Amino acid sequence: MPLDRRKFIKLSGLTVLGLAGSSPARIFAQETPAETESEPGIHPLTAKRWAMVVNLRECMAHPDCSDCVSACNHVHNVPQFDNKKDEVKWIWKDTFPHIFEDAEHEYLKEDIKHAPVLALCNHCDNPPCVRVCPTQATWKREKDGIVMMDWHRCIGCRYCVVACPYGARSFNWRDPRPFIKDIQTDFPTRMRGVVEKCIFCEERLSKGLMPACVDACKYGAMAFGDLEEPDSPVRELLRNNFTIRRKPGLGTQPEVYYIV
Repeated sequence: MPLDRRKFIKLSGLTVLGLAGSSPARIFAQETPAETESEPGIHPLTAKRWAMVVNLRECMAHPDCSDCVSACNHVHNVPQFDNKKDEVKWIWKDTFPHIFEDAEHEYLKEDIKHAPVLALCNHCDNPPCVRVCPTQATWKREKDGIVMMDWHRCIGCRYCVVACPYGARSFNWRDPRPFIKDIQTDFPTRMRGVVEKCIFCEERLSKGLMPACVDACKYGAMAFGDLEEPDSPVRELLRNNFTIRRKPGLGTQPEVYYIV
């Protein structure tokens, strides 16, 4: 039966009103983003709330070591561009005053001022990046708190880059694939125009493996475990050591802790 002009306008108006009453995330992302599934016979590592503890004392004792950074870059196909502007970072090193701006003062010991500090996504318990993403390309997993990325959903708006107070997200201004020396086929490469970051190696956890950076650290400077489990390695370290977090006053509740 043909649709006359009056009925067409009426139906069109109802459709527009329906879209106007929906949030951007509901319009563009109707399904829950996919997560890595465990293979048959594999016992995945699970937790109620994953967290990491970095021992800055050990990092300061071995300032030239970058095994954790190299391991992460290799496993996750992180490109190595030839200039700083295009740099993509999942885990990296910076100086103490740059990482802990609110804890820095002019009377800091010189060795601390220039100490190499590891930085990565803090997998915040209250992540601002998740709130601003219009397509749910980034979301927080309910089962363990990991702040995830779905690069197929990312539209390159960079709202999350602006919202992250830790500089933990990188935008691909160029096609990253020509700048990956040894592409790992079991982990997806990204494309130009999308954002990427550390995902706490969720693809390794699903295979029963610890994060690549933790496995690669030969000095035991990195610990990973369940923050909700009283006997976990991270809880033991937090009980027995004084630790700090990056910009705790912002209320993001970062889950990367530093022993100082």
